[in-house]
Amino acid sequence: MNKNMIRISKVNCQYEKEPLVASFGFKGNYINELWQTIVLMESDRGCSCIGLGVQSVLWSDPKIFSSFGEKKGNSIMYKITEFAIEKAKGLCFYTPIDLMDQLLPVVHDYGKAITGDTDLRKTFILNALTPIDHAAWLLYSMENGIKNFDDMIPEFVQSSLNWHHKKLAAIPLIAYDVDTQSVSDILDKGYFFLKIKIGSDPEKDGDLNKMLEWDKKRLKSIHSLARKYATPFTDNRKIVYYLDANGRYDSKDRLMKLLDFADKIGALEQIILFEEPFPEGNDIDVSDIPICLAVDESVHSEIDALECIERGYGAIALKPIAKTLSVSFKIVKAAYDRGIPCFCADLTVNPVMVDWNKNIASRLSPLPEMAIGVLESNGSQNYLNWETMKSYHPCHAKWTRVTDGTFDLDDDFYAYSGGSFNASEHYLSIVNAH
Repeated sequence: MNKNMIRISKVNCQYEKEPLVASFGFKGNYINELWQTIVLMESDRGCSCIGLGVQSVLWSDPKIFSSFGEKKGNSIMYKITEFAIEKAKGLCFYTPIDLMDQLLPVVHDYGKAITGDTDLRKTFILNALTPIDHAAWLLYSMENGIKNFDDMIPEFVQSSLNWHHKKLAAIPLIAYDVDTQSVSDILDKGYFFLKIKIGSDPEKDGDLNKMLEWDKKRLKSIHSLARKYATPFTDNRKIVYYLDANGRYDSKDRLMKLLDFADKIGALEQIILFEEPFPEGNDIDVSDIPICLAVDESVHSEIDALECIERGYGAIALKPIAKTLSVSFKIVKAAYDRGIPCFCADLTVNPVMVDWNKNIASRLSPLPEMAIGVLESNGSQNYLNWETMKSYHPCHAKWTRVTDGTFDLDDDFYAYSGGSFNASEHYLSIVNAH
Protein backbone atom coordinates (compact mmCIF):
# COMPACT_ATOMS: atom_id res chain seq x y z
CA MET A 1 0.00 0.00 0.00
CA ASN A 2 1.31 3.44 -0.89
CA LYS A 3 1.56 5.56 2.22
CA ASN A 4 0.49 9.18 2.43
CA MET A 5 3.10 11.70 3.40
CA ILE A 6 1.96 13.30 6.64
CA ARG A 7 2.87 16.83 7.71
CA ILE A 8 2.39 17.76 11.37
CA SER A 9 0.71 21.16 11.52
CA LYS A 10 -0.53 21.50 15.11
CA VAL A 11 0.70 20.12 18.44
CA ASN A 12 0.04 20.39 22.15
CA CYS A 13 1.29 18.67 25.28
CA GLN A 14 0.00 18.33 28.86
CA TYR A 15 0.42 16.03 31.82
CA GLU A 16 -1.51 14.65 34.77
CA LYS A 17 0.07 13.47 38.02
CA GLU A 18 -1.14 10.15 39.40
CA PRO A 19 -0.20 9.27 43.00
CA LEU A 20 0.81 5.75 43.98
CA VAL A 21 -0.70 3.72 46.79
CA ALA A 22 2.68 3.67 48.55
CA SER A 23 6.33 4.26 47.77
CA PHE A 24 7.27 1.91 44.92
CA GLY A 25 10.73 0.40 45.32
CA PHE A 26 13.09 -0.76 42.58
CA LYS A 27 16.64 -0.07 41.41
CA GLY A 28 17.56 0.53 45.03
CA ASN A 29 15.26 3.59 45.28
CA TYR A 30 11.59 4.61 45.53
CA ILE A 31 9.00 6.63 43.60
CA ASN A 32 5.72 8.12 44.85
CA GLU A 33 3.87 9.32 41.73
CA LEU A 34 3.89 8.87 37.96
CA TRP A 35 3.27 11.63 35.43
CA GLN A 36 0.86 10.75 32.62
CA THR A 37 1.79 12.70 29.49
CA ILE A 38 -0.69 13.54 26.73
CA VAL A 39 0.32 14.77 23.28
CA LEU A 40 -2.02 16.19 20.64
CA MET A 41 -0.90 15.86 17.02
CA GLU A 42 -2.78 17.20 13.99
CA SER A 43 -1.90 16.91 10.30
CA ASP A 44 -2.26 19.61 7.68
CA ARG A 45 -5.21 17.59 6.27
CA GLY A 46 -7.07 18.05 9.56
CA CYS A 47 -6.66 14.58 11.06
CA SER A 48 -6.08 14.79 14.80
CA CYS A 49 -5.34 12.35 17.60
CA ILE A 50 -3.70 12.06 21.00
CA GLY A 51 -0.85 9.90 22.26
CA LEU A 52 -0.12 8.88 25.83
CA GLY A 53 3.01 8.24 27.85
CA VAL A 54 4.02 7.49 31.42
CA GLN A 55 7.22 9.02 32.75
CA SER A 56 9.51 6.79 34.79
CA VAL A 57 12.70 8.67 35.57
CA LEU A 58 14.04 6.06 38.01
CA TRP A 59 13.56 3.23 35.52
CA SER A 60 14.91 5.08 32.51
CA ASP A 61 17.96 6.72 34.12
CA PRO A 62 18.66 6.15 37.84
CA LYS A 63 21.55 8.64 37.65
CA ILE A 64 19.17 11.45 36.72
CA PHE A 65 16.81 10.37 39.49
CA SER A 66 19.63 10.43 42.05
CA SER A 67 20.96 13.79 40.82
CA PHE A 68 17.67 15.69 40.58
CA GLY A 69 15.16 13.79 42.69
CA GLU A 70 11.71 12.61 41.70
CA LYS A 71 9.89 15.91 41.07
CA LYS A 72 12.72 17.70 39.28
CA GLY A 73 13.48 14.58 37.27
CA ASN A 74 9.87 14.41 36.10
CA SER A 75 9.96 18.11 35.21
CA ILE A 76 13.07 17.56 33.12
CA MET A 77 11.60 14.62 31.22
CA TYR A 78 8.39 16.54 30.56
CA LYS A 79 10.43 19.49 29.27
CA ILE A 80 12.09 17.10 26.82
CA THR A 81 8.68 15.89 25.62
CA GLU A 82 7.61 19.52 25.13
CA PHE A 83 10.78 20.25 23.16
CA ALA A 84 10.32 17.15 21.03
CA ILE A 85 6.69 17.84 20.11
CA GLU A 86 7.56 21.40 19.12
CA LYS A 87 10.38 20.04 16.97
CA ALA A 88 7.90 17.64 15.37
CA LYS A 89 5.67 20.51 14.29
CA GLY A 90 6.22 21.11 10.59
CA LEU A 91 8.01 17.78 10.03
CA CYS A 92 6.85 15.35 7.36
CA PHE A 93 6.89 11.55 7.56
CA TYR A 94 5.56 8.50 5.76
CA THR A 95 5.69 6.24 8.81
CA PRO A 96 6.22 7.02 12.51
CA ILE A 97 9.53 5.17 12.28
CA ASP A 98 10.70 7.93 9.90
CA LEU A 99 9.54 10.55 12.39
CA MET A 100 11.38 8.93 15.32
CA ASP A 101 14.54 8.65 13.22
CA GLN A 102 14.36 12.41 12.65
CA LEU A 103 13.63 13.31 16.27
CA LEU A 104 15.78 10.96 18.34
CA PRO A 105 19.27 12.44 17.73
CA VAL A 106 18.08 16.05 18.09
CA VAL A 107 16.11 15.35 21.23
CA HIS A 108 18.94 13.30 22.74
CA ASP A 109 21.33 16.23 22.27
CA TYR A 110 18.80 18.54 23.92
CA GLY A 111 18.41 16.14 26.84
CA LYS A 112 22.16 16.06 27.36
CA ALA A 113 22.26 19.86 27.36
CA ILE A 114 19.50 20.46 29.93
CA THR A 115 20.65 17.69 32.29
CA GLY A 116 24.34 18.44 31.92
CA ASP A 117 24.85 14.70 31.43
CA THR A 118 26.81 13.81 28.30
CA ASP A 119 26.08 10.12 28.97
CA LEU A 120 22.31 10.56 29.28
CA ARG A 121 20.73 7.19 28.59
CA LYS A 122 18.75 6.83 25.39
CA THR A 123 16.06 5.06 27.39
CA PHE A 124 15.36 8.37 29.16
CA ILE A 125 14.81 10.05 25.79
CA LEU A 126 12.71 7.19 24.41
CA ASN A 127 10.54 7.37 27.52
CA ALA A 128 10.01 11.09 26.80
CA LEU A 129 9.26 10.38 23.11
CA THR A 130 6.70 7.61 23.75
CA PRO A 131 3.54 9.81 23.72
CA ILE A 132 4.70 11.43 20.47
CA ASP A 133 5.31 8.03 18.87
CA HIS A 134 1.92 6.81 20.13
CA ALA A 135 0.19 9.82 18.58
CA ALA A 136 2.14 9.40 15.35
CA TRP A 137 1.03 5.78 14.86
CA LEU A 138 -2.60 6.72 15.41
CA LEU A 139 -2.29 9.69 13.05
CA TYR A 140 -0.57 7.48 10.48
CA SER A 141 -3.45 5.00 10.72
CA MET A 142 -6.06 7.74 10.38
CA GLU A 143 -4.33 9.28 7.36
CA ASN A 144 -4.05 5.90 5.62
CA GLY A 145 -7.50 4.51 6.43
CA ILE A 146 -6.15 1.83 8.77
CA LYS A 147 -8.72 0.70 11.32
CA ASN A 148 -7.08 -2.17 13.20
CA PHE A 149 -3.72 -3.04 14.72
CA ASP A 150 -2.94 -5.94 12.38
CA ASP A 151 -3.12 -3.65 9.35
CA MET A 152 -0.98 -1.04 11.11
CA ILE A 153 1.97 -3.42 11.64
CA PRO A 154 4.71 -2.65 9.08
CA GLU A 155 5.29 -5.35 6.49
CA PHE A 156 8.90 -5.99 7.59
CA VAL A 157 7.79 -7.16 11.05
CA GLN A 158 4.47 -8.87 10.32
CA SER A 159 5.91 -12.39 10.38
CA SER A 160 7.30 -11.68 13.87
CA LEU A 161 3.85 -10.74 15.19
CA ASN A 162 1.56 -13.35 13.68
CA TRP A 163 -0.01 -14.93 16.79
CA HIS A 164 -3.48 -14.19 18.11
CA HIS A 165 -3.41 -15.54 21.67
CA LYS A 166 -6.72 -16.33 23.34
CA LYS A 167 -5.15 -15.86 26.75
CA LEU A 168 -2.25 -13.90 28.21
CA ALA A 169 -0.74 -14.62 31.60
CA ALA A 170 -1.12 -11.41 33.62
CA ILE A 171 2.19 -10.79 35.38
CA PRO A 172 1.91 -8.95 38.71
CA LEU A 173 4.90 -7.19 40.23
CA ILE A 174 6.33 -8.17 43.58
CA ALA A 175 8.16 -4.98 44.54
CA TYR A 176 10.47 -4.60 47.56
CA ASP A 177 7.73 -3.73 50.03
CA VAL A 178 5.15 -6.34 49.02
CA ASP A 179 4.73 -8.49 52.13
CA THR A 180 4.16 -12.24 52.32
CA GLN A 181 0.44 -11.87 52.97
CA SER A 182 0.10 -9.82 49.78
CA VAL A 183 2.05 -12.46 47.85
CA SER A 184 -0.34 -15.12 49.19
CA ASP A 185 -3.30 -12.98 48.11
CA ILE A 186 -1.83 -12.67 44.61
CA LEU A 187 -1.38 -16.44 44.34
CA ASP A 188 -4.88 -17.06 45.69
CA LYS A 189 -6.29 -14.90 42.87
CA GLY A 190 -4.82 -17.30 40.31
CA TYR A 191 -1.67 -15.45 39.26
CA PHE A 192 1.05 -17.91 38.30
CA PHE A 193 3.82 -15.81 36.68
CA LEU A 194 5.44 -13.58 39.30
CA LYS A 195 7.81 -10.72 38.52
CA ILE A 196 10.02 -10.26 41.56
CA LYS A 197 12.10 -7.13 42.04
CA ILE A 198 15.49 -7.93 43.53
CA GLY A 199 18.59 -5.80 44.05
CA SER A 200 17.39 -3.86 47.07
CA ASP A 201 19.78 -1.63 49.01
CA PRO A 202 18.43 -2.62 52.45
CA GLU A 203 20.55 -0.25 54.53
CA LYS A 204 21.03 2.44 51.84
CA ASP A 205 24.81 2.05 51.98
CA GLY A 206 25.43 0.45 48.58
CA ASP A 207 26.74 -2.79 50.12
CA LEU A 208 26.29 -5.51 47.48
CA ASN A 209 26.86 -8.32 49.97
CA LYS A 210 23.88 -7.08 51.98
CA MET A 211 21.91 -6.84 48.74
CA LEU A 212 22.69 -10.47 47.90
CA GLU A 213 21.62 -11.68 51.32
CA TRP A 214 18.40 -9.64 51.09
CA ASP A 215 17.68 -11.15 47.66
CA LYS A 216 18.25 -14.69 48.97
CA LYS A 217 15.81 -14.18 51.83
CA ARG A 218 13.28 -12.57 49.50
CA LEU A 219 13.39 -15.43 47.02
CA LYS A 220 13.17 -18.06 49.76
CA SER A 221 10.18 -16.33 51.33
CA ILE A 222 8.25 -16.13 48.05
CA HIS A 223 9.20 -19.64 46.93
CA SER A 224 8.02 -21.12 50.23
CA LEU A 225 4.56 -19.77 49.39
CA ALA A 226 4.45 -20.32 45.62
CA ARG A 227 5.59 -23.96 45.64
CA LYS A 228 2.23 -24.90 47.16
CA TYR A 229 0.38 -23.78 44.00
CA ALA A 230 0.00 -25.26 40.51
CA THR A 231 -1.12 -24.00 37.08
CA PRO A 232 -2.07 -25.63 33.75
CA PHE A 233 -0.32 -22.87 31.77
CA THR A 234 3.34 -23.79 32.34
CA ASP A 235 5.18 -26.86 31.06
CA ASN A 236 6.06 -28.05 34.56
CA ARG A 237 2.68 -26.93 35.97
CA LYS A 238 4.48 -24.92 38.62
CA ILE A 239 4.33 -21.21 39.43
CA VAL A 240 7.14 -19.47 37.51
CA TYR A 241 9.38 -16.57 38.50
CA TYR A 242 10.70 -13.62 36.54
CA LEU A 243 13.45 -11.93 38.53
CA ASP A 244 14.35 -8.34 37.72
CA ALA A 245 17.63 -7.01 39.10
CA ASN A 246 17.57 -3.70 37.18
CA GLY A 247 21.34 -3.84 36.67
CA ARG A 248 22.19 -4.07 40.38
CA TYR A 249 24.59 -7.05 40.18
CA ASP A 250 28.27 -6.33 39.54
CA SER A 251 29.61 -9.73 38.49
CA LYS A 252 28.76 -13.22 37.32
CA ASP A 253 30.25 -14.55 40.54
CA ARG A 254 27.72 -12.66 42.67
CA LEU A 255 24.89 -13.63 40.32
CA MET A 256 25.87 -17.30 40.53
CA LYS A 257 25.78 -17.13 44.32
CA LEU A 258 22.12 -16.19 44.08
CA LEU A 259 21.39 -18.88 41.49
CA ASP A 260 23.23 -21.55 43.50
CA PHE A 261 21.08 -20.58 46.46
CA ALA A 262 17.95 -20.79 44.27
CA ASP A 263 19.01 -24.27 43.21
CA LYS A 264 19.59 -25.28 46.82
CA ILE A 265 16.05 -24.32 47.86
CA GLY A 266 14.49 -25.89 44.74
CA ALA A 267 13.53 -22.60 43.07
CA LEU A 268 15.94 -22.57 40.13
CA GLU A 269 13.76 -24.60 37.76
CA GLN A 270 10.95 -22.10 38.31
CA ILE A 271 13.02 -19.06 37.30
CA ILE A 272 12.25 -18.80 33.60
CA LEU A 273 13.49 -15.22 33.19
CA PHE A 274 16.18 -13.18 34.92
CA GLU A 275 16.18 -9.61 33.64
CA GLU A 276 19.05 -7.11 33.53
CA PRO A 277 21.41 -8.57 36.13
CA PHE A 278 24.26 -6.21 35.18
CA PRO A 279 24.50 -2.44 34.61
CA GLU A 280 24.15 -1.06 31.12
CA GLY A 281 27.44 -0.77 29.26
CA ASN A 282 28.92 -4.03 30.52
CA ASP A 283 30.35 -6.52 28.02
CA ILE A 284 29.95 -9.65 30.15
CA ASP A 285 29.33 -12.86 28.21
CA VAL A 286 26.45 -14.70 29.89
CA SER A 287 26.17 -17.72 27.62
CA ASP A 288 27.26 -20.02 30.45
CA ILE A 289 24.59 -18.84 32.93
CA PRO A 290 22.21 -21.79 33.54
CA ILE A 291 18.97 -19.82 33.12
CA CYS A 292 17.49 -17.50 30.50
CA LEU A 293 18.76 -13.94 30.98
CA ALA A 294 16.67 -11.14 29.49
CA VAL A 295 17.46 -7.54 28.59
CA ASP A 296 15.20 -4.52 28.90
CA GLU A 297 16.34 -0.93 29.49
CA SER A 298 19.85 -1.53 28.09
CA VAL A 299 18.35 -2.16 24.63
CA HIS A 300 17.50 1.05 22.78
CA SER A 301 17.73 -0.26 19.21
CA GLU A 302 18.01 -3.37 17.09
CA ILE A 303 21.80 -2.93 17.17
CA ASP A 304 21.78 -3.13 20.98
CA ALA A 305 19.55 -6.19 20.77
CA LEU A 306 21.96 -7.99 18.46
CA GLU A 307 24.93 -7.20 20.69
CA CYS A 308 23.10 -8.63 23.71
CA ILE A 309 22.11 -11.75 21.78
CA GLU A 310 25.75 -12.27 20.83
CA ARG A 311 26.72 -12.11 24.52
CA GLY A 312 24.28 -14.90 25.36
CA TYR A 313 21.05 -13.16 26.39
CA GLY A 314 18.09 -15.37 25.60
CA ALA A 315 15.04 -13.07 25.73
CA ILE A 316 14.16 -9.42 25.23
CA ALA A 317 11.60 -7.36 27.12
CA LEU A 318 9.70 -5.09 24.77
CA LYS A 319 8.25 -1.81 26.00
CA PRO A 320 6.15 -0.13 23.31
CA ILE A 321 4.71 1.87 26.21
CA ALA A 322 8.11 3.16 27.35
CA LYS A 323 10.62 2.94 24.49
CA THR A 324 8.20 3.65 21.59
CA LEU A 325 6.41 1.23 19.33
CA SER A 326 8.72 2.27 16.48
CA VAL A 327 11.82 1.02 18.28
CA SER A 328 9.97 -2.08 19.52
CA PHE A 329 9.09 -3.11 15.96
CA LYS A 330 12.78 -3.01 14.98
CA ILE A 331 13.86 -4.95 18.07
CA VAL A 332 11.28 -7.71 17.73
CA LYS A 333 12.26 -8.23 14.08
CA ALA A 334 15.95 -8.55 14.97
CA ALA A 335 15.14 -11.01 17.77
CA TYR A 336 12.65 -13.07 15.76
CA ASP A 337 15.14 -13.58 12.92
CA ARG A 338 17.56 -15.12 15.43
CA GLY A 339 15.05 -17.27 17.29
CA ILE A 340 15.11 -15.12 20.45
CA PRO A 341 11.74 -14.78 22.21
CA CYS A 342 10.32 -11.41 23.25
CA PHE A 343 7.71 -10.48 25.82
CA CYS A 344 6.01 -7.24 26.88
CA ALA A 345 6.95 -5.73 30.23
CA ASP A 346 5.10 -2.93 31.98
CA LEU A 347 6.11 0.53 33.20
CA THR A 348 3.16 0.82 35.60
CA VAL A 349 1.17 2.38 32.79
CA ASN A 350 -2.46 3.49 32.79
CA PRO A 351 -5.28 1.20 31.59
CA VAL A 352 -5.37 2.71 28.09
CA MET A 353 -1.67 2.00 27.59
CA VAL A 354 -2.02 -1.51 29.01
CA ASP A 355 -4.04 -2.36 25.93
CA TRP A 356 -1.59 -0.62 23.59
CA ASN A 357 1.02 -2.97 25.10
CA LYS A 358 -1.43 -5.87 24.93
CA ASN A 359 -1.73 -5.47 21.17
CA ILE A 360 1.92 -6.46 20.86
CA ALA A 361 1.93 -9.09 23.64
CA SER A 362 -1.03 -10.89 22.09
CA ARG A 363 0.84 -11.30 18.78
CA LEU A 364 4.19 -12.56 20.10
CA SER A 365 5.04 -16.27 20.09
CA PRO A 366 4.90 -17.76 23.61
CA LEU A 367 7.98 -17.91 25.80
CA PRO A 368 9.64 -21.30 26.21
CA GLU A 369 7.95 -23.31 29.00
CA MET A 370 4.72 -21.31 28.57
CA ALA A 371 1.50 -22.57 26.99
CA ILE A 372 0.12 -19.03 26.48
CA GLY A 373 1.40 -15.51 25.93
CA VAL A 374 2.31 -13.13 28.75
CA LEU A 375 1.86 -9.49 29.69
CA GLU A 376 3.13 -7.67 32.75
CA SER A 377 0.60 -5.22 34.19
CA ASN A 378 1.01 -3.85 37.70
CA GLY A 379 -0.98 -0.60 37.62
CA SER A 380 -3.81 -2.05 39.69
CA GLN A 381 -1.31 -2.80 42.46
CA ASN A 382 0.34 0.60 42.49
CA TYR A 383 -1.94 3.47 41.40
CA LEU A 384 -4.00 5.01 44.16
CA ASN A 385 -6.80 5.93 41.71
CA TRP A 386 -6.68 2.83 39.49
CA GLU A 387 -10.44 2.28 39.52
CA THR A 388 -11.02 5.87 38.40
CA MET A 389 -8.30 5.54 35.76
CA LYS A 390 -10.09 2.48 34.36
CA SER A 391 -13.06 4.74 33.58
CA TYR A 392 -10.83 6.70 31.18
CA HIS A 393 -10.55 3.66 28.91
CA PRO A 394 -12.70 4.05 25.78
CA CYS A 395 -13.81 0.39 25.92
CA HIS A 396 -15.18 -1.28 29.03
CA ALA A 397 -14.78 -4.84 27.83
CA LYS A 398 -13.95 -8.13 29.52
CA TRP A 399 -10.50 -8.23 27.93
CA THR A 400 -9.47 -5.25 30.06
CA ARG A 401 -9.90 -7.34 33.23
CA VAL A 402 -7.82 -10.12 34.76
CA THR A 403 -9.64 -13.39 35.53
CA ASP A 404 -7.83 -16.17 37.40
CA GLY A 405 -4.44 -14.73 36.50
CA THR A 406 -5.09 -14.23 32.78
CA PHE A 407 -6.38 -11.70 30.29
CA ASP A 408 -9.00 -13.46 28.14
CA LEU A 409 -8.84 -12.15 24.59
CA ASP A 410 -11.93 -12.79 22.51
CA ASP A 411 -12.62 -11.88 18.88
CA ASP A 412 -13.78 -8.41 19.97
CA PHE A 413 -10.33 -7.64 21.37
CA TYR A 414 -8.79 -8.15 17.94
CA ALA A 415 -11.70 -6.53 16.10
CA TYR A 416 -11.40 -3.38 18.25
CA SER A 417 -7.61 -3.57 18.71
CA GLY A 418 -8.03 -3.29 22.45
CA GLY A 419 -9.75 0.06 22.01
CA SER A 420 -6.50 1.62 20.81
CA PHE A 421 -8.10 3.42 17.87
CA ASN A 422 -10.67 5.12 20.11
CA ALA A 423 -9.64 8.30 21.91
CA SER A 424 -9.95 8.54 25.68
CA GLU A 425 -12.32 11.42 26.37
CA HIS A 426 -10.61 12.12 29.69
CA TYR A 427 -7.12 12.57 28.27
CA LEU A 428 -8.50 14.41 25.24
CA SER A 429 -10.22 16.91 27.52
CA ILE A 430 -6.96 17.57 29.39
CA VAL A 431 -4.94 18.37 26.29
CA ASN A 432 -7.76 20.39 24.73
CA ALA A 433 -8.29 22.48 27.86
CA HIS A 434 -4.96 24.27 27.47
